[in-house]
Amino acid sequence: MADKRNQQARRGPGGKPAQGTKQARPPAKLRGKPGHGPKPEEKPFRDKSHRAPETTSRQIKGKRPSERLAAEAQAATDKRSQSAQSPPIRPLNKRSGELPRQVAPLILEIGDEDGYRLIDTGQNEAGEGEKLEQYGTLRIVRPEAQALWARGLSDAEWNKADALFTGDTDEDGIGRWAFPNLPLGETWPMQLLGVDFYGRLTSFRHVGVFPEQIAHWRWMAEKIANANRPLKVLNLFGYTGVASLVAAKAGAEVTHVDASKKAIGWARENQALAGLETKPIRWICEDAMKFIAREERRGSRYDIILTDPPKFGRGPNGEVWQLFEHLPLMLDICRELLSQKPVGLVLTAYSIRASFYAIHELMRETMRGAGGVVESGELIIRESGKTGADDCRALSTSLYSRWLPQ
Repeated sequence: MADKRNQQARRGPGGKPAQGTKQARPPAKLRGKPGHGPKPEEKPFRDKSHRAPETTSRQIKGKRPSERLAAEAQAATDKRSQSAQSPPIRPLNKRSGELPRQVAPLILEIGDEDGYRLIDTGQNEAGEGEKLEQYGTLRIVRPEAQALWARGLSDAEWNKADALFTGDTDEDGIGRWAFPNLPLGETWPMQLLGVDFYGRLTSFRHVGVFPEQIAHWRWMAEKIANANRPLKVLNLFGYTGVASLVAAKAGAEVTHVDASKKAIGWARENQALAGLETKPIRWICEDAMKFIAREERRGSRYDIILTDPPKFGRGPNGEVWQLFEHLPLMLDICRELLSQKPVGLVLTAYSIRASFYAIHELMRETMRGAGGVVESGELIIRESGKTGADDCRALSTSLYSRWLPQ
């Protein structure tokens, strides 16, 4: 997958605002007050910071070519040295037996959902890709690097947006939300798959939910409802908890793990809004690798495991996560955590320079000898703002691979 969260919105060449475009800001007397946009110091709610502390993308910007190359090399060295500080938790298991059957590519698609719509995608006048989305009652415009085509709807439709993101060209860059019509609060109630939660306009362009995951959530909810037995679900890198709430509402006992205290706090707010306080959900703020290693030693088992790791991230105590370095062992441990009657192991990957076949073959090797089938491909969202079905284009959002016992 090429990630959907990459490009700067509404800017012309050289980082200057496009001609005729103003960067709207709340009135001075409202800046910094609750409900009027994210604060500059706000950190990403997801365990997906994508940044190393020694040399950041922002420090690299603006340097001469020779200096930039040196800075990029130093950043790579920083990340490698950080990773080397922590030896592997344990060696990988040597698997034997037949590889699982395979279905690939398999495209999982969502379209017009109750609570979410991808209205249109395309490039603005500055040649930058954007997407026009409907989240509950709020219509927003965000950067979309993969929208390489012309907009399908008129500018008049795009100008109806309630909020648009303007910010750093890097996905981890801090930006701000502009409100073309009326200043809005940063939080608003939403609902997907019958679960209430809060959307929030964060300074890292995210809004608290990744709607393409509905394809996995719907599959999970159906499996839980039809299991005729209580199921245990482990949600790693669980973010704001919407998947955990969907699983709990369907009848599962859920363990939710995320390294961000803010994400856990947001998830608890969502639980209260959804009226699911009495449901069995454990909220764990911890490094994911440390948690699953301890669960393996304890002999804990889960029927469904969802894991949505970042490309690069940090645990609450400075633990370093590098996707390509740590993913094999993470999946290896997750296999050991599956119950005697497992329902599935689901992996989603964002913003990586790889084909879905990379995680597809890794999943097959991880599940060697376990039987079942590995399904892999892409998660896509289909536009739903056009009159003709053929005019509704597909937007790829992420790679995925999932193992099913049969």
